[in-house]
Amino acid sequence: MIVASDLEVRVGARTLVNAPGDHLRVQPGDRIGLVGRNGAGKTTTMRILSGENEPYGGKVTQSGPVGYLPQDSREGRIDVTARDRVLSARGLDRIQASMDRQQEIMETTLDDSKRDAAVRKYSRLEERYHTLGGYEAASEAARICDSLGLPARVLDQQLETLSGGQRRRVELAQILFAATEGTGKSATTLLLDEPTNHLDSDSIAWLKDFLKKHEGGLVVISHDVDLLAEVCNKVWFLDAVRSEVDVYNMGWSKYIDARATDEARRRRERANAEKKASALKKQAAKLGAKATKAAAAKQMLARAEKMIDSTDEIRRADKVAHIKFPEPAPCGKTPMMAEGLTKVYGSLEVFTGVDLAIDKGSRVVVLGFNGAGKTTLLKLLAGVERTDGEGGLVYGHGLKIGYFAQEHDTIDPDKTVWENTIAACPDAGEQDLRGLLGAFMFSGDQLQQPAGTLSGGEKTRLALAGLVSSRANVLLLDEPTNNLDPVSREQVLDALRTYTGAVVLVTHDAGAVKALDPERVIVLPDGTEDLWSEDYMEIVELA
Repeated sequence: MIVASDLEVRVGARTLVNAPGDHLRVQPGDRIGLVGRNGAGKTTTMRILSGENEPYGGKVTQSGPVGYLPQDSREGRIDVTARDRVLSARGLDRIQASMDRQQEIMETTLDDSKRDAAVRKYSRLEERYHTLGGYEAASEAARICDSLGLPARVLDQQLETLSGGQRRRVELAQILFAATEGTGKSATTLLLDEPTNHLDSDSIAWLKDFLKKHEGGLVVISHDVDLLAEVCNKVWFLDAVRSEVDVYNMGWSKYIDARATDEARRRRERANAEKKASALKKQAAKLGAKATKAAAAKQMLARAEKMIDSTDEIRRADKVAHIKFPEPAPCGKTPMMAEGLTKVYGSLEVFTGVDLAIDKGSRVVVLGFNGAGKTTLLKLLAGVERTDGEGGLVYGHGLKIGYFAQEHDTIDPDKTVWENTIAACPDAGEQDLRGLLGAFMFSGDQLQQPAGTLSGGEKTRLALAGLVSSRANVLLLDEPTNNLDPVSREQVLDALRTYTGAVVLVTHDAGAVKALDPERVIVLPDGTEDLWSEDYMEIVELA
C-alpha cells in the first residue's frame, strides 16, 4: 500500500502536482492508470511514489514491497547473466553462486576436512534454496521470461551483450518474478512506467493478463490505450493546467466519459461566471465615475475577480510540439555505404558481413527479433560504435548524419535542456534556438532544467529538436515514437512522411513504418536486403 499525503511535486520553479489531503492511495486490488500529457509530471510522480525521489512537499508512506520499473531501466551491473538478474529478485542468484562454489570445492579438493566442510555448507545452502522454492522458482522465472520474449539462450547471456529492448524485458521479468513469490498471489505494489515499450504483441497480451490477475496494487503509465482499457479500474489524471490530480474511481471508458463531462461543466461554469463578472465590471465602471460611489465600485470589481477565481480554469487545448525534420543539406548520389559490418560480444556473434548502400532520399527499415542487432547496426552507422573485423563505412560527398538514439544516449543528463541544445546545434544563434525549443514545448525555467530529470516523452522531444536544426541528409532513427503521447506521435509520423532526405528506421511501431513508406528492408541478423513488401509488416508487429 502507498499513501501520498499533501503531495507537492516540483521541477525547478515549476509546480507539476499539488494534491492536498491523502486521497492519492494505492491499495491491494487498485489498478491505476496515471495519465496526462507529456511533461505533466507522470514519471516524476512515479519516481516519488517508488521512494526513488523525495517530494517537494508532503510525504509518501509505503507498507509492503514495491516493484518499480522506471522508464529508462539501466541496471548498474552488466557483468551478470540475464537469468541471475531475474533470480536476484528473491536472492536466489547469490545462493546458487554459493552452492556452485561449494560444489567446486567438493569436486577438486584433496583435503578431507575441506571437503566435509563444503558438504555441510552445500547442504545448508540447498535447504535454504529449497525453502525459497529455488528449483521451482527457476522454472517459474524462465516461464515469465519466455512470456516476455526472452528465450532460454538469452538468459545465459550477460546483460552487457543484450540489446536495450532485451535488457528492459529482463528488468520487467525481474519485477514480475519478485511480485509472484511463487504463489501467483502478491502484496507487492507494482509501479510500471511504459511497461509495453519493446514488447511484441504476444508479450503485451500476456502482460495484460498478468496485471489483471495481480492482487497487489498497480500504478501504470502507458500510452497504450488498449492496456489502460483492459487493465485499469481507476485513473489518476495529472492536469498540467491546474497542477492538480483528478481521481476517477472507475475504469478507462467510463473515465473518458466522466472527464468529458467535467470539462463541459467547467466550461459552463466559467462562461456563467465571466458573464456575471462582466456585468459587475460594467456597473462598477458607471459607479466609479461618481466620487461618492467609488467604494461601491471597488467592491463590485473585487466581487467580479473573486467570481472568476472561484471557478476552475477551463482546460486549454494541450500544446503540441511542431515537429518537422530538417531540409536536408545537398549531397551526392550515395552519401553513405556500409561494407561488411560485423559485431561480436565475446563468443556471441550478433551479426556479420552486413552491406548497405544508403542512397540520397532512400527509405530503409531495419527488422529482426529483439537482440538481432538492430540498435547496434544504427550505432555502427552513426559512428557511436566500431565494427569488428575488416568492414567499415564509406562516406559520400556532403554526408550529414542525424542520429536519434533509443535510450536517449545523445542527451547529457547532467546538462540542462539549453546546454544540450547548444551542443547539438553549435552553429545556430540564440534566438533561433529559443524559437526551436519553443516549437518543441520548452520555454522559460524549463531551459535550465537538467535533462536527466525530464520524462521519457520530453527527452524524445529534446532529442528530436536537436535533429531539426542539423540539416542532416541521412537520419538514423531508433524507436523515435517511444514514450510519446498520441498527438506528439502523430507529429513525428507527419515529419517522417514529408522529410525528403534518407532515413534508416528501427521501430516496433507499425504506424511509423507506414508513414515512412519504405523502399527497402534489412533483416537481421542475416543482413538480408530486400525490396519492401507488406508481407514484412507482420515482422514489425511481432518483433
